[in-house]
Amino acid sequence: MFEIKMPKLGESVEQATITKWFVKVGDTVEEDDNLLEIATDKVDSEIPSPVAGKVQKILFKENDLVPVGEVIAIINTGDEVAEEPETDSEPKPAKEPNNNDEEKSTPQDSEININSSSSRFYSPLVKSIAKQESISQQELDSIEGTGKDGRVRKEDLLSYINSRGDEKTSVTQQTASVSKPAPKEQKVHVSVGAGDEIIEMDRMRKLIAEHMVMSKQVSPHVTNMVEADVTALVKWREMMKETYQKKYKTKLTFMPIFTEAAARALRDFPMVNSSVDGDKIIVRGNVNIGIAVAKPDGNLIVPVIREADKLNIPGLASAINNLAEAARTNKLSPDDIQNGTFSITNFGTFRNVMGTPIISQPQVAILATGTIEKKPAVVETEHGDIIVPRHKMFLSLSYDHRIVDGALGGAFLRRVADYLEQFDANREV
Repeated sequence: MFEIKMPKLGESVEQATITKWFVKVGDTVEEDDNLLEIATDKVDSEIPSPVAGKVQKILFKENDLVPVGEVIAIINTGDEVAEEPETDSEPKPAKEPNNNDEEKSTPQDSEININSSSSRFYSPLVKSIAKQESISQQELDSIEGTGKDGRVRKEDLLSYINSRGDEKTSVTQQTASVSKPAPKEQKVHVSVGAGDEIIEMDRMRKLIAEHMVMSKQVSPHVTNMVEADVTALVKWREMMKETYQKKYKTKLTFMPIFTEAAARALRDFPMVNSSVDGDKIIVRGNVNIGIAVAKPDGNLIVPVIREADKLNIPGLASAINNLAEAARTNKLSPDDIQNGTFSITNFGTFRNVMGTPIISQPQVAILATGTIEKKPAVVETEHGDIIVPRHKMFLSLSYDHRIVDGALGGAFLRRVADYLEQFDANREV
């Protein structure tokens, strides 16, 4: 017998939702055959079978939320007598927390008994941290979670612990806070006509919608725009793209050039490469740039290039192409989309001139690149002004006005444009 356990798909991932089973009890599987699809807050992944055999038991059904390490299925590998399944083919529901532990709880343990009054799911890690920090049930229930369905994640709990300080909030205050009516969710009534089509949002679209609304509520967005003359880099790319293709076996696009300029500017203006935590500003030590990628299903995902400021154009091009391909084929891991400190979205892909993107929390800025167009421009010469064709594009920066003021946002955006305009047309690939 071989136990299939819920895998840990990332450092901060403590649980995942089973979205689809590809097999049923009694099916024969080969090694590396896909068994199921699971989803975290960030990404969907298909889980292959590590062994060959027959599916003996399926212990959880679709849409169950399962902690990492929990046995989700058993495969009979044929090396021992198969046990009779406890049920025929129906998987058992996700385990409910057990209130009848044989071990006697101490007063501190019972104080944070997550099962006593809460219907929320708390991961074992969150429970453990809560117990160590003597956080009461009322306090834990009052913490706003950023995970799926409002789930409290490790980061939420640690942020709460940091913000509450040495003086603990009394249970009375917490109870009053919990009982205080929450703001009523604003909903727009939409009438449906006879010829209208109703499409249910998929899980990813719901997550995107929630994240975008949350970002606009959290951050006061301001957007600056500049127009950059990128004639030099356009001519350089045109001259080098065949050589680049032969040398690196991949296309040379504009995105690695844009990313290089942004990474350099982030080192010049580190406050743009930061996050806000209450009344604290966290200036990030690494420059990890997320690149927005449109998936074939119409959804959007933002894989992250870590330490982008340490990569040259070929390194950036390779990282961008590999992550984009993984995104489009649903092969990204949760780690591929975590810990971004700044984002870039390319409106120029769709021949759009400019845009005002929404910040990806907890970052404080996002850069949008527009399409490159040939335009007439006035150029000063020793013989006077002349009108000549030049390649130009718009850059727009949306930033969090809580910590990025117009002077900083404008200076950063201008620096990105300067790096693009001053591109060395004689550089080698």
